[in-house]
Amino acid sequence: MEININCDLGESSKLHSTENDPILLNIVNSANIACGYHAGDKITMEKTIEISKKNNVSIGAHPSFDDKENFGRKRLNLSSFEISKLIIDQINILSKIADDKGTKVTHVKPHGALNNMACESYDLAKIISDSILKVNRDLIFLVPTGSQMEAAGIKLGLKVATEIFADRNYEDDGNLISRSKKNAIITSPEVAEKHVIKMVQNQSLNCFSGKQIPCEIDSVCIHGDGESAVNTAKQIKEGLIKSGVTLKTLDKMKKFI
Repeated sequence: MEININCDLGESSKLHSTENDPILLNIVNSANIACGYHAGDKITMEKTIEISKKNNVSIGAHPSFDDKENFGRKRLNLSSFEISKLIIDQINILSKIADDKGTKVTHVKPHGALNNMACESYDLAKIISDSILKVNRDLIFLVPTGSQMEAAGIKLGLKVATEIFADRNYEDDGNLISRSKKNAIITSPEVAEKHVIKMVQNQSLNCFSGKQIPCEIDSVCIHGDGESAVNTAKQIKEGLIKSGVTLKTLDKMKKFI
């Protein structure tokens, strides 16, 4: 079985440090890089791309609402034109820097509130999918498994990679438990490893209630801003390898070649 480990990186802001990024880029397979709208800037993007290239980590655009004040985690109601422009502009911003560094963007993963809203709304998911197609139909769409983005991406013919979250708990409907609730985040690397291994082996989501939801899993996301992100990433990588999984960058997985 092939599995990818991805992480949200390059998110320099007043709310988040990139101190652990170089360490995480020695562990993960793919990096979702902030494009300057919720976090990050040109210098951070350049640095993150350089380290990713050195470590053979594939890079992806991590587009979001233009809202640094709330780290892209506040829900905003925008027109379809505004959403499309957000996605296209951010992919192009990162792609230009990647080209200058002799590499390329290979996937797209929405961030924060935009991601959560598109998981629930097929119409929004379709706008995002259409926007990716307008830039480059070969880009891989990295989305939460079972989401409306998965459905829209597949229907529109995108290359879709489905992910689970190592450090988050799930509601019975398959959505992430809100960060406002105390049981939303998994902080123990040991618990996160067991959580991930069980989901990957069973190809199902582990809901906090104990319910299992069958799904397809291509990738495991580790949030780079977690307190124990580095230890969690190390433990999950070791656990997956011990379980017989082959780790790959998204663009090198057999289903996308």
